[in-house]
Amino acid sequence: MQPDNQEIRVGFTKNHPCSYLKDQQERVAVALDDNLQDADGYELLLANGFRRSGDIIYRPYCETCHKCIPIRVDAQTFTASKSQKRLINKGKHLTWTISNTIDPDWFSIYERYITKRHKDGSMYPPSQQDFTKFVNSSHFATSYLQIYADNQLISVAVTDQMQDANSAFYTFYDPDIKLSIGTLSVLYQLELTRKQGKRWLYLGYQIDECPAMSYKVRFDSHQRLVNHRWQG
Repeated sequence: MQPDNQEIRVGFTKNHPCSYLKDQQERVAVALDDNLQDADGYELLLANGFRRSGDIIYRPYCETCHKCIPIRVDAQTFTASKSQKRLINKGKHLTWTISNTIDPDWFSIYERYITKRHKDGSMYPPSQQDFTKFVNSSHFATSYLQIYADNQLISVAVTDQMQDANSAFYTFYDPDIKLSIGTLSVLYQLELTRKQGKRWLYLGYQIDECPAMSYKVRFDSHQRLVNHRWQG
C-alpha cells in the first residue's frame, strides 16, 4: 500500500449549489492519479478524506465552508450503545447477506426510496442507468449488504472493500419501513468489517448542521479528520 503522506494530484470543479446546506456553494477536488484508482489507492484516499461517486473520487474543497468532516469508526473496538442494542433487538427478525454483483431488481427499491425521501435531491428523478453508474466501481471490489424481512428484500447497503477498511458508500431501502434502517445498516457493516479482521469503516462526511447525518456521531470509537489528523 502507498504511504499515507503521498502527494495527491487533483483537479477542481466549478462552484455549484450545495446538496446539503442551503445558501452554500459546493466545490470538490477530484483525484486524478491513475495509480490511485485501485483498492490500495482508494484506501489511501479515504484516509485523506476522499470519497467516491461512481468512478469519480473526490473530496469537498469549498472556498467559504469547511463543514464536511470525514468520519470513520474503529470496527475492532466499537461497542453498541443502549439505543443501538435496542434497535438490533427490534430488528432481530431481519437477516442479511452479502452479494458481489448488482441485481437489476434492486432499482425498484431505489426508485421508491429516492422518490419518497430525496425528491429534492440531485438523484431525482431516478433512472436505472444512473443508478448502476452511481453504485458501481470499476476500480475495486464493491459488496452489497442486503437486508431481508421475512425473505423480502428491504434494503441494500453498498460497501466498498479495501485491505484494512470498508467504506459505507450508500444505503437505500424501502421507505415504508419504520425501523432506523440507516443506523441498522451501519451496525451490520461494522459487524462485517470486524469479522473480516479489518479496522476501519468509513462513513463519508459528517455535517453537524445537517440533521440527516446526526446518526453518524452516535457510533462509539468514531474519529473525525480535522486539520489533516484523525481525532477521536
